Amino acid sequence: MASTIARFTLTFYAPPASVAACKTAVFAAGAGRYPGSGGYTECCWSALGTGQFRPGEGANPYIGSRGVAEETPEVRVETLCLGRDTARKAVDALKKCVTFVSVLLHRNTPPPTRTDAQAHKRVHPYEEPVYFVTKIEDEF
Repeated sequence: MASTIARFTLTFYAPPASVAACKTAVFAAGAGRYPGSGGYTECCWSALGTGQFRPGEGANPYIGSRGVAEETPEVRVETLCLGRDTARKAVDALKKCVTFVSVLLHRNTPPPTRTDAQAHKRVHPYEEPVYFVTKIEDEF
């Protein structure tokens, strides 16, 4: 039987040290909940792999150097989002994990104060979050 609410998969990549905080953020936004009487929450699938990138001349890479190919461990995380609004909120939460860090890593930004560091944990160090959202077709 087809579901009446649209379902989406949010997939994102993050360094191993950042995954727990990123998952906490997207789960707080409502991702990772499964419908039904079981009441399952904070559900996801993750796998360790190797990411590769070559920062361009305008980049401010967290690791590596401009123009030099870099490989680094990354974790791929997939989680269910029930409804378009939940998917959007989860993506916004993931982007906020990255936004504060990007500001801190900008070369002209002074180091954060103790209060800043307490208020905003350094959760995802990349300049741009790597993610995609896929609509699930469950008509079968």
